[in-house]
Amino acid sequence: MAGKSEAAPHPYVPADLQLSEYVPVSLPFSTIIGVYFLSSILVTSLVWTLSGRLPKKAKIERLLMCWWVFTGLTHMILEGYFVFSPEFYKDKTSFYLAEVWKEYSKGDSRYAARESGIVSIEGLTSVLEGPACILAMYAIATEKSYSYILQFAISLGQLYGTFLYYITAVLDGDNFSSGPFYYYAYYVVANSFWILIPSLIAIRCWKKICAAMNSEGHKKRKIR
Repeated sequence: MAGKSEAAPHPYVPADLQLSEYVPVSLPFSTIIGVYFLSSILVTSLVWTLSGRLPKKAKIERLLMCWWVFTGLTHMILEGYFVFSPEFYKDKTSFYLAEVWKEYSKGDSRYAARESGIVSIEGLTSVLEGPACILAMYAIATEKSYSYILQFAISLGQLYGTFLYYITAVLDGDNFSSGPFYYYAYYVVANSFWILIPSLIAIRCWKKICAAMNSEGHKKRKIR
């Protein structure tokens, strides 16, 4: 129709996915990845340095503080932007967060399509788990009594969300990537960290909680 602007062809799957007014990624791949890694390194380095000033903090606790800040900010900033910016694919300003999701959608086009399951998972993650991760870092730093149970709960939530993310993709045909590189680099490898690390943390917290309960049980028996 004359006078009607046409969206640029998109790289996502399926090819007939309707993305009105789609604007292609303008930032180079190296810039998108570089900014994410550099900012992550700066934040975790700052937390590592500051945590070293806390008394009697073991290396594992300092590493956990770095993880919780990293994953918490990722949830709140990156995933939060996706949840509350439904038309990120129309962005013409080269805004970094919009560019991230245009690029990531090459590995999983459900993001560009705003699939309801994905929006729900990311919404809960950004609004609930993101702040909870920052609270977990604070709990470790201040040795709060709820530290282990909080870390355990968040880790279970991350595992649940990640498994649900994969399972829904498989049930829907597992055909949302633009190519093998995007499939393995974005969809498989990038998300695998939210299976491996939460699993290790959940196991550690489980052992700590069980040990504390056993110790409490022994104390009660001695008192009797």
